[in-house]
Parts: sequence; C-alpha cells; structure tokens
Amino acid sequence: MTPFTIETNQYLTQETQGFYHTDFGGVNLPNNPNYLYKLKNDPHHNWSDDWIRQSQEQLYRVLLIDLPEVQNHIGKNPLTICVVPRAKADNTYNPNQLLFKAGVRNAIITLGNSFIDGTNYIQRHTNTKTTHLRQPIDGYNNDGSNPYVGITNATCNISNNVVGKDVLLIDDIYTRTVNIDEDAIQALISKGAKSVSFYAIGKTVFNH
Repeated sequence: MTPFTIETNQYLTQETQGFYHTDFGGVNLPNNPNYLYKLKNDPHHNWSDDWIRQSQEQLYRVLLIDLPEVQNHIGKNPLTICVVPRAKADNTYNPNQLLFKAGVRNAIITLGNSFIDGTNYIQRHTNTKTTHLRQPIDGYNNDGSNPYVGITNATCNISNNVVGKDVLLIDDIYTRTVNIDEDAIQALISKGAKSVSFYAIGKTVFNH
C-alpha cells in the first residue's frame, strides 16, 4: 500500500489523501493486477468461472491487508466505505458484472465494526462513457458523456448517509487526468461528508 496525493484541479477543490496497492501498467507488465479485468466480467471476455473465482479471492486478500493499513494511516474510525460506480447505469449490469463492489463489501463484513458498508451509497442512474476502452468493441454501445465537472452529481444518486461521515472512496484503477475519481470525491464533499480519502487497487503508470 502506497500513499499519494490527489491534487486540486477544476474537478476537485482540495487536496485529497490517496492510497494504492500496486502500479497498473497493462496486462503484460509484471505484478499488474490483471484480476481486475475479470471482476468486470463483461460478455466479450467470456472468462471462466474458475478465473473469476480466483480473481475474487485475490481482491479479497488485498483488501483485508490494505484497508486496515489505510485506516491506521488516516486515523479515522469508523470509516464509511463507498465505491465509485461503473460507467453505465447500475440497472444495466447483472450481479456477476459488479464483482468488484461485491468484493469490497465482503472485505468490509470480514473486517467488522471499524468499517461501515457504504458500497451502495453512490448509485449510477445515467450512462457515462467507459473511459478505459482503447478502441471500439463490436456489439458494445459505449454511450454517455466523457468526464466533465459535476458528472457524478449529474449521473448518480448519493445517499444522505454520507453526511458527517469519514469516507474512504474506493475504485479499481486510478488514472490521473481522467478525473472521474476527483469528481466523485468532490461530490461526496459537497454532499456533506466530514472527510474523504481515496484508495485504488491499481494506479496507472501512464496517462490517457
């Protein structure tokens, strides 16, 4: 687990403490968290059930180690755990395409009362552009807007349960300049969260 600072920009009005588990540089690089691809379980990949199960176990092990370390570093107890939603509206995915969120929830349950389950506190109701796709995929309609200031508030419902809470916002991959995470952090701050920190499994070693 490595700390870093998410800097202010037009999406985010205050510096935010961030953490990540490992570098994310592409499928062929050593130590890349390739299991994250499988947790999305999109139909064009056709992952086997065994690969998906192994990926869930990898995520679970990482979170059980990292989340207590993040909490100790932040010094907030309890921490309310929120998850950045996938790009499309939540009701367009089946449960097997939301395995990252489910993995975070399972880790919270195991870790106990130091963490509050807020994994459903941010719900996407309107499609946005999937930003990580390098090229079009046959049969996949990547509709919706590219990131813009305020996209989280415009396309998501945020629970009032974040008000007054110390929040740890989790995403699978953080990429500087995409600004989805920055915008989500700002949305939580504007909603009334007492504090917001950030954690990702992977942090890209390049920008796109």
